[in-house]
Amino acid sequence: MRIDVNLATHPYEDVRQFWIRWGSGLALLSILSAALIAQTAMAFMFARQDRNMIGQIKSEIARREQERTQAESFLSQPQNRVIRDRSQFLNALIERKAFSWTQVFTDLERVMPARLHVVSIHPEITDEDQLMIKLTVAGESRERALDLVRKMEEYPRFRQPEINSENAQVNSQTPGDNVEFTISALYVPAGPESGK
Repeated sequence: MRIDVNLATHPYEDVRQFWIRWGSGLALLSILSAALIAQTAMAFMFARQDRNMIGQIKSEIARREQERTQAESFLSQPQNRVIRDRSQFLNALIERKAFSWTQVFTDLERVMPARLHVVSIHPEITDEDQLMIKLTVAGESRERALDLVRKMEEYPRFRQPEINSENAQVNSQTPGDNVEFTISALYVPAGPESGK
């Protein structure tokens, strides 16, 4: 049998070169797809582990919340109210005793700018059981008080410092006390393990 091929109407194509090029591209795409599928499967497994962990934490929170509710209902009974009130009073006393004046003055000394001094300081417990200090400072200029607030913001023991009031001192008994400021800030005392 004789086959006539007219190269003018049917040009010669190298099929082998075509399959090498497209086959290697297809193989690379297959490898890339397999890698993406493996990565997606791993992410799905990690997400399942995270969901399980979140479920365990939520159940633990619900269990503790139930224990707290039971304890509060027990303490709210008429025969237990006296003990509850006494324990709250004693806990408040312990919190006040934990306040270290020496530590507060040491921390203030580290952030206090020159030619500015503390006139009064008053610690109190907020509704959220955080320790807030209100201090009155006096000095020669407003910039000194702003500098104190900036330094308190950078210092780790003071949180959310702000100037509450500003008064000009006309007849000050202390020379150089031209202005007086009231500043409030949350105070985070040092833990017993940190010697700072």
